Amino acid sequence: MIRLSRTLMLAAFAASFITTPCWAFTPPPSPSYCPWPAWKLPDAAGQPIIYTDPHGVQYTEAQMDSVYDQVCWQQDPPDTGARSAQLRAEFLARFGPPERYAYGPSAVEGLDLYRTPAGKGNAPTMIYIHGGAWRGGSAAGSGSMAENFVSAGANLVALDFINVIQSGGNLLTMAEQVRAGVAWVFQNAKNLGIDPNRIYVSGFSSGGHLCGVVITTDWAARGLPSNFIKGAVCGSGMYDLYPVSLSARNEYVNFNLDDTINKLSPIRHMQYINMPVVLSHGTKETPEFQRQTKDFAAALKAAGKEVELIVAQGYNHFEHNETFANPYGPLGRASLKLMGLQPGGALIWGQRPK
Repeated sequence: MIRLSRTLMLAAFAASFITTPCWAFTPPPSPSYCPWPAWKLPDAAGQPIIYTDPHGVQYTEAQMDSVYDQVCWQQDPPDTGARSAQLRAEFLARFGPPERYAYGPSAVEGLDLYRTPAGKGNAPTMIYIHGGAWRGGSAAGSGSMAENFVSAGANLVALDFINVIQSGGNLLTMAEQVRAGVAWVFQNAKNLGIDPNRIYVSGFSSGGHLCGVVITTDWAARGLPSNFIKGAVCGSGMYDLYPVSLSARNEYVNFNLDDTINKLSPIRHMQYINMPVVLSHGTKETPEFQRQTKDFAAALKAAGKEVELIVAQGYNHFEHNETFANPYGPLGRASLKLMGLQPGGALIWGQRPK
């Protein structure tokens, strides 16, 4: 009898919770193309189709805005910024600040070098290209992943570069600065005390796109060895800019400038890829970000390139990027494996190397 009474009381409370207006759930504010709940496209509602993907999936304008805005696809927005800041602060407290170098004439053309205590100049170096919808991000923000690389025996280089707002919508300027930063690391490797024969690149989101741009660059035409980049990990990037140009991103990116779509679509310049490439996306990312990654991987495989596709189960876009900091996460593990390293390989048992 007592058990039954408690059950009835709980049921009554639950019913009042659901039916009482003061307890009603209010969806968070968001653009009109982000209907609640997340993981849901806005209704086509008789609107014209503006894009059909290579697999026949059709999208309206509002739907294109949605599938190129990762914020629309977070069920429970994680505070990744706070987590990243904490990881970076803890790293700096233990290891000290990174070395700072300028690779170009403007104030923004700089990089942070997190040097591993292992290797004595023979350690691999991972160059990381941050994301931020081409509008934000910084090398400093990439410090959260430094401990994973440094402790495993790799140097981490995090690039700063102009954002597309500062460049007046010009993605070409951004791409040239990123290329210049990557080239500078190779050209100055001996002065930096790093191995010029063990340089890798990585990036995430818009940085994943720029990672794709870097590995599809004709480096020989720029006077550098065509094979100086030994491998790449490009996470959740965009590799064909045409569909991106149909989304709300065209409000701040000038995709019509000087053949930007063709010049900066990595899938159109695969002939220059001559290194192993790892591509990855999370299963809770937007349909187009998932498709772009899968289609680029398939195109690389069809072209006879060495490529690995990692599908990160249960990760949304922002959580996926965090796995670069985790030696056992999809992107962290893949990065270390690519460089031939083990998690924590630079650590001495029981203590950290001086």
